[in-house]
Amino acid sequence: MRTKHTFRLPPDLAGKLADYANRKRVPQALVVEAALASHLSPDGADRLEAALARRLDRMTRQIERLERHVTISNEALALFILFWLTSTPPLPDTAQPAAQAKGREGGEGAPEMQHYCSPAGMRT
Repeated sequence: MRTKHTFRLPPDLAGKLADYANRKRVPQALVVEAALASHLSPDGADRLEAALARRLDRMTRQIERLERHVTISNEALALFILFWLTSTPPLPDTAQPAAQAKGREGGEGAPEMQHYCSPAGMRT
């Protein structure tokens, strides 16, 4: 058994309802019934939750893929450094003091550079 309802629509909405019903060749009451059923159905929230879950799953997979790529890049860099250090001949004994002095000189500027390069608001 159906219950009769009477309501008023703004003219532009009534025109859209009439146009849609004419295009689909169905009564306007059927269009309103389907729209109300869709709007009031509890599965709307479930569909939204499922869409969010799919999006979160996709983002998780992307982050895992990025983590894998970073790990591979780090390992490749470590292998390159290892190869470079093993293939580079050591400095002669006469050049050792000058190289050590140069290294200390570069190390003295590290705190200023670290402060300069750190993100704003972070304490180093």
